[in-house]
Amino acid sequence: MLKGKTVIVTGAAKGIGRAVAVAFAKEGANIVVNYRSTPPDDTIAAVEAEGVKCLAVQADVSSFDLCEKLVETAKDEFGSVDVVVNNAGITKDTLLMRMSEEDFDAVINTNLKGCFNMVKHASKVMLKQKSGAIINMSSVIGLVGNAGQANYAAAKAGVIGITKSAAKELAPRGITCNAIAPGFIETDMTAVLSDKVKESILAGIPLKRMGSADEVARAAVFLASSGYITGQVLTVDGGMVM
Repeated sequence: MLKGKTVIVTGAAKGIGRAVAVAFAKEGANIVVNYRSTPPDDTIAAVEAEGVKCLAVQADVSSFDLCEKLVETAKDEFGSVDVVVNNAGITKDTLLMRMSEEDFDAVINTNLKGCFNMVKHASKVMLKQKSGAIINMSSVIGLVGNAGQANYAAAKAGVIGITKSAAKELAPRGITCNAIAPGFIETDMTAVLSDKVKESILAGIPLKRMGSADEVARAAVFLASSGYITGQVLTVDGGMVM
């Protein structure tokens, strides 16, 4: 179903983004790997190893104009934009009382406005095609909040709002829009946590383990392939939020 399709994955240099790009490549899709600063050499090699085409495009998703150029570049290269996975995100964690305006704005601009930018520009192409799938990466933190992450929680909750609104607007043209809310996943972001913090986290997860980036990626492929699921938030969290 995804063979020969064009998939844009933002923030695909490593972690969940890399896993998503490779998962779609395994389905036969051509991949547009977006990155902000870290060259995605490893992701490109892994994608091309699946026998599909890969195009790397540098762009900061917080820029409205750069997102437009990213989508246009993908369409010019492959002729269509069939799936967009809005994965790019950053964290600047600290307690609300200590959080600077700059740290709040930076997270909102990348995690929330970046999502808006990509949905806005990708939907233009998809509306003309009368087909497409948009998958926005939220977080369980956007569902329940977390001390020290007011900026991140606000952004990820906003992603859910955009997802549901876009789903209603785009559905008449056959375009689906869903969100994934990962729980605690083994990535560079969680690798820096102390053992004590990890133990505390695991105590609240019924499956008693962190998830893998590949498990999140499989959820993205499922949503892109479903066709009749839209406006939903799929938690991939080991039962953390029920």
